[in-house]
Amino acid sequence: MSTNYLRRYTDIPALISVLSERKITLLDPVSWDDKNDSRFLALYKDKEKLQSVLALCFTETEEMYHHWRVFANGSAGVCIRFDRSQLLKAVKKQDGVRTGTVKYLRMAEMRHRNHETRELPFLKRYAYQDEHEFRMLYETSTGELEHLDIAIPLSCITRITLSPWLPRDLSHNLKQVLRYIEGCSRLSIKRSTLIKSEEWHNYGKSATHKTHSVRSALK
Repeated sequence: MSTNYLRRYTDIPALISVLSERKITLLDPVSWDDKNDSRFLALYKDKEKLQSVLALCFTETEEMYHHWRVFANGSAGVCIRFDRSQLLKAVKKQDGVRTGTVKYLRMAEMRHRNHETRELPFLKRYAYQDEHEFRMLYETSTGELEHLDIAIPLSCITRITLSPWLPRDLSHNLKQVLRYIEGCSRLSIKRSTLIKSEEWHNYGKSATHKTHSVRSALK
């Protein structure tokens, strides 16, 4: 788990919007793939008599294959790493926003617990525990919104990681394009080596054959 950073897995168009507009966007969760999750948020909205509930999800853990495949699959995927304290400082300037770490529960635990309505947006089934999700939630009882933009400083973005499936030659060009965006000339941008790392290969090459010494020790 990372206490200093929050990561957002998304795609290149969303990244360009974040960098050029200096904003993050919370959306209606109705289209989420996990219908258990979106239903909990709908129930929360109804029970609290709210007009709008919008959300944005991050992960609190280090780079994982799971996050790339599920949330940023393909060559257009990216990971935006935020300085946690700076991001939350900016977000909390917006009225109606609350944040929290998602709790993952088994069905047996759900059966034997009494849950408060306020917990519903931050509960998920145990099978999703590898997400290590951190969630931002915006709620209001005065208007129906489809999205909410929240201004953030570029300084809260500490690194951009490009997809491990992006061809190396294309990654060089993409880095140049991103650094042309105003204020991004010195932004740390790298291509993930998660699925193909020369350093990892070299560890394998340096392995030594010790069968003889092991046999000798057994005699």
